[in-house]
Amino acid sequence: MPIIVNLDVMMARRKMSLTELSEKVGVSIVNLSILKQSKGKAIRFSTLEAICNTLNCQPGDILEYQYAVVES
Repeated sequence: MPIIVNLDVMMARRKMSLTELSEKVGVSIVNLSILKQSKGKAIRFSTLEAICNTLNCQPGDILEYQYAVVES
């Protein structure tokens, strides 16, 4: 998947557990876990905003685009 979710990295930098993030953001642990494992298919802007607000970061700190290597 070309979109990589670095939620676990930001949580570690902020020393925040998945349970604590879930409580502060208002999103279930299961849904955050799916997002953290890059298995989610979508994220609402309101959820992304809440995560960024809680972790004091930018969306680009959480989401990363991995360029595909094209061989010719």
